[in-house]
Amino acid sequence: MATPMTECPILLLGGKGQLGCALRRALAPLGTLLALDRQSLDLTDSGALRRRIAECRPRIIVNAAAYTAVDKAETEVEAARAVNAVAPGVLGEAAAAIGALVVHYSTDYVFDGAARGAYREEDAPNPLNVYGETKLAGERALEASGARHLIFRTSWVLGAEGGNFARTILRLAAERETLDVVDDQVGAPTSADLIAGTTARVLRRYRQEAEDFPFGRYHLTAAGATSWHAYAAFILSEAQEAGRALRLTERGLNPISARDYPLPALRPANSRLDCARLKRVFDLRLPPWQEGVRQTLRQIFEL
Repeated sequence: MATPMTECPILLLGGKGQLGCALRRALAPLGTLLALDRQSLDLTDSGALRRRIAECRPRIIVNAAAYTAVDKAETEVEAARAVNAVAPGVLGEAAAAIGALVVHYSTDYVFDGAARGAYREEDAPNPLNVYGETKLAGERALEASGARHLIFRTSWVLGAEGGNFARTILRLAAERETLDVVDDQVGAPTSADLIAGTTARVLRRYRQEAEDFPFGRYHLTAAGATSWHAYAAFILSEAQEAGRALRLTERGLNPISARDYPLPALRPANSRLDCARLKRVFDLRLPPWQEGVRQTLRQIFEL
């Protein structure tokens, strides 16, 4: 058993995104935390990335930075590849050189959504779009780097900060009386706070048993599943209960097929991820998706 770490310097990348903001709060109690955003460190500059890691010599690197514009990625392929595919491999190589752990976040979009049940970590990926392809390439680059690593695949992330589905629905609900929302794609809305809190709990264990730690790839989402349409209806219900002034009611929320709402990037019809391994290995309870959405909406309403 390794000697427990009394202090755990952490480098957080993507510190101003919706997940990054939640991670800043959750990881602060673990020790010294340096949070960087795209203005302070350009992930497409491999040399700068290696130099920064060599200079600050973190014990843990948490990579919450990503190119997440799914539809734009179809045409901005090189930009998506630089951040999502190349940078994780560079992080891994730099981390391996100093013995650091890399925590990296990936996505349900590495799968094609054709499975009947929830996807397990060992299921074969088959991304439908450039975003999913680059995220999968990033996973593989990190795994090949030789660094100690944790990869958390998650889905339908929402936080109080930044842009997300919930914020979009609230904005449109204040402007419109009717709205079409896709009803044949399912997944688990997962709060940034849940992801960040789970990361912090896992890293506390890592501080105690770094040498014997169960590294690798894990699925991390809230429990349960819903469609985008039912998710939107839940958001409207919570907003109405909170006294928000809305033009849109659930009666004006129209379920449609993804075929009737074409986008540049294809999305998987089934984004459910099986989180049994994560729960078993780290003795975790993952709450129903409604719990995290409700909590996040309250935070949004208070902003």
